[in-house]
Amino acid sequence: MKTFITLIAFFIGSLLSAQTPFEQGMGKAMQFWGEGKDNEAVATFERIASVEKTNWLPNYYIAFINTINAFNTKDKEKVNALLNKAQDAIDNAAAISPNNSEIMVVQAMLYTAILVQDPMTNGQRYSPLIMEQYAKALAINPNNPRAVFSKAEFEIGGAKYWGTDTKPMCEAIAKSIELFANFKPESVFHPKWGADRAKEALGNCK
Repeated sequence: MKTFITLIAFFIGSLLSAQTPFEQGMGKAMQFWGEGKDNEAVATFERIASVEKTNWLPNYYIAFINTINAFNTKDKEKVNALLNKAQDAIDNAAAISPNNSEIMVVQAMLYTAILVQDPMTNGQRYSPLIMEQYAKALAINPNNPRAVFSKAEFEIGGAKYWGTDTKPMCEAIAKSIELFANFKPESVFHPKWGADRAKEALGNCK
């Protein structure tokens, strides 16, 4: 996984519209992230989270960035450090916003990052946990495109491993693209990623 290029325009727009200290801080963190300065972005989100104790978004992005980086890191010690930091942030975000579909998607992604480190050892334990998180996320919000797409993407990996038909997952990805097209985030800082990845994944289906 990579930092999503499509967020760059979003970062710029958020900076231009930033007014309150929270918006200014979030805009700066997003700018760092868009520039590939993940450490600076996480540090900024952490400072925001220490002040904005009733807002789940800073911890969400701390978890999201660290989880993505865990997929791209080969050093097991670094991976564990990233995932531990991500899990702490997920726990903090979930404490602020329980039953949050977006947070559950990131939790499922974190479990996936653990699984891929050692599929033979971790698969049996973490596969059910991943599916449980996606099921919960979709029960809360069946129209969350990130939940629909990420679940299908995970299932495709399993289907390819076992040699089973991926058609149902590809259909789910196509559905997620429709949901992305109609999705409207609650604010400029709420999660909106995934549409480009879904389109790429659907292209691979064909």
